Amino acid sequence: MSKMFTSSSGAYGFIVGTGIVMSLLWALSVMADDGEGMYHIGRPATNADIQVWDIAISPTGEGLPPGQGTVSRGADVYVAKCAGCHGPTGTEGPMTKLVGGERTLATDKPIKTIGSYWPYATTLFDYIYRAMPYTAPQSLTPDEIYSVIAWLLHRNGIVPEDTVIDANTLPRIHMPNQEGFVSDPRPDVAQP
Repeated sequence: MSKMFTSSSGAYGFIVGTGIVMSLLWALSVMADDGEGMYHIGRPATNADIQVWDIAISPTGEGLPPGQGTVSRGADVYVAKCAGCHGPTGTEGPMTKLVGGERTLATDKPIKTIGSYWPYATTLFDYIYRAMPYTAPQSLTPDEIYSVIAWLLHRNGIVPEDTVIDANTLPRIHMPNQEGFVSDPRPDVAQP
């Protein structure tokens, strides 16, 4: 068997042979399917199952939940849930910087932050809810998320300190780099 790996033609034969065996196994499994599922495990997803995972927020704000947040409440949530990874002010790290980076995208060392790079404020809700905090994703309440967003947008100079963020106000926020993205020109991708 070691000779198969010493010459290119032997290795090719081994790969082709393995491909044929795998194809035969797949064909046998398809023929054995009785119409109730190939492996006879699981069940079709219900609407309730799908709704739990249907957490995407569109750029227009579709999918945003009820709730609201303020800059001052966001400062408290940020210190408790975010500062350990992103630093006390959002500029230190050790993980991704969240604040700063204005006018750096066209430089040799762009700093991609919420204020300099992100095209839609609604994406913040989607990402924070889905993935943050890193140690406990999906653990923040909508009010906590709206508040952290208010604080981050304020720290980036995008909204004033008295801003209240909710499902109505968040989609209306114009991000500094919103025009910095282009549509995907592929014909198989829906265009806005």
